Amino acid sequence: MTDETDERGSARRERRKPETSAMPPVRGAESEEGAAAATPADRAPAGGFRHWRRQRPFVGGLLVALGGIEMFFSGQLDIGHLHVQLGIEGLQATIIPIALLLLGILAITMPAHHVFYGILALVVAIYSLIGVNLGGFIVGMLLAGTGAVLVVAWMGPRVPAPEVAESTT
Repeated sequence: MTDETDERGSARRERRKPETSAMPPVRGAESEEGAAAATPADRAPAGGFRHWRRQRPFVGGLLVALGGIEMFFSGQLDIGHLHVQLGIEGLQATIIPIALLLLGILAITMPAHHVFYGILALVVAIYSLIGVNLGGFIVGMLLAGTGAVLVVAWMGPRVPAPEVAESTT
């Protein structure tokens, strides 16, 4: 890239196309036919998951789902004589983790509603403090709460900056 300064003194960047001789050769292809066979569709699987993951609140949804899974297994545990359950025996210890797991998956699969799913997950995670063995012995509540905050704070997919067309005046 090079910097040029226009008459107003602001810098403008231009992109240079790479020279064809500087490009690395295609694996196993020495001729033009082999180079034509390597299309962007051939290289898509390598960056496909990375691209998909960046288009949604993946880390936050994953943390919410992991918090739900941790709460589910902590509801089935007895650590010595410490077994805290309030409400209908076992119902909250099953419903709350399933709800968190579902909210985490929904936040990942439907990123357009990330604020709604994140707020619900945060409320359910805080309620799990009294509903599921002190929120999965605090660890599940912290995982789900942190994930819910990340889901709500997600800014959406990055859109590349549009290139400004040069005026010929």
